[in-house]
Amino acid sequence: MKPFAFAAALALLAAPAFAADPAVGLWKTQPDRKNLTSHIQITACGPALCGKVIKAFDSKGQEVSTPNVGKPLFWDLKPAGAGRYDGGTVYVPLLNVTAKAKAELSGSTLRVTGCKGLVCDGQTWTRIN
Repeated sequence: MKPFAFAAALALLAAPAFAADPAVGLWKTQPDRKNLTSHIQITACGPALCGKVIKAFDSKGQEVSTPNVGKPLFWDLKPAGAGRYDGGTVYVPLLNVTAKAKAELSGSTLRVTGCKGLVCDGQTWTRIN
C-alpha cells in the first residue's frame, strides 16, 4: 500500500463516529384545525434536518389519504445548540404557505414553530421512535 493511501485509510479509521441528531426520528403531530394528526419523519439532510409527512390520521385514529402524505414539511432546519433549531423553512399545508421555521427539543417532545412576518404559530410533537 502506498504511504498516502495508508495514511488516508488510517485517518478514516481514526475519525470519530458521528451520532444522529437527537431530533432525528418519527414524530406525531398535534391535531390540526381539521382534527387530523400526522406522522413526520425527521432525517438529516446535510448539516440540517428535514421533515416529511409519512402518514395522516383522522380523529378516530384511522389512517387517511391526504395530498400532503409524502410531501416535505420542513427543510434546512439547523442545530443551534441546547436542543434548539433555527434557519429552516416550514410548509403549512392547511394554509398553503411557507414560513420561517424553528424548533426546540425537550426530552420526547419537539416544539415546532413557523413565523410569517410577525405572526407565529406552532405545535408540540411527540416522539414515536
